[in-house]
Amino acid sequence: MSHRINLEYCPQHVAIIMDGNGRWARQHGLPRLAGHRAGVLNGRRVIDVFCEYQVRYLTVYAFSTENWKRSRSEIDGFFKILAGRISQDSQFLNERGVKVRHLGRLDGLPDELQENTNKLIELTKDNTGMVLSIALNYGGRVEILDAVRRFIIQGVPAHDVDETSFSRYLYTSGIPDPDLFIRTGGEMRLSNFLLWQAAYAELYYTPVLWPDFDRVEIEKSLLSYSQRQRRFGGLEPGE
Repeated sequence: MSHRINLEYCPQHVAIIMDGNGRWARQHGLPRLAGHRAGVLNGRRVIDVFCEYQVRYLTVYAFSTENWKRSRSEIDGFFKILAGRISQDSQFLNERGVKVRHLGRLDGLPDELQENTNKLIELTKDNTGMVLSIALNYGGRVEILDAVRRFIIQGVPAHDVDETSFSRYLYTSGIPDPDLFIRTGGEMRLSNFLLWQAAYAELYYTPVLWPDFDRVEIEKSLLSYSQRQRRFGGLEPGE
């Protein structure tokens, strides 16, 4: 059953750990790369729904710095699938007014994937719709360390370092912290994703595997968010 959500209570920024492609493939008697193909394809449908709900920022965890531990054949296959999908979806994203950003380190990724990602970023740089951040070769700890290194290199005085200034040195500079943090696939951990930014995000975990995370499941997550009270460490009147 679909739940229509009041746009007044929708989050401004949603971050998603897209987990469960491999298990989805196993459940369907398919190779793991078929699960990645289904998962990458689902990304377009998910973007469409969040655009409809006027979510201003969407950040997706595509490949972590820890995912390099997987088999070379799976990594290469996934990168090939992702590079192709980025190329195929460029027109769709541009027509929807989506502005694409990359979070992480592009260096070390295959040339085709780097090239297609950079082309998409350039194509959509002036768009004013949803900001889609793709965390690719991304790690939360590496992001924080990179920010610290930049502080040191630029000689920023210690007394000028605060939360606001530090945030400007993160990959997500200029993007507000996520309001809603979704993880599909049933696991309940952050997995080194947006460690700084997710400090006060509302967490939503679902057993639904990423390729099956559809409109109904998105609306369930938005409904859950709309029913929460965000205190940011404070108290409601009378508490």
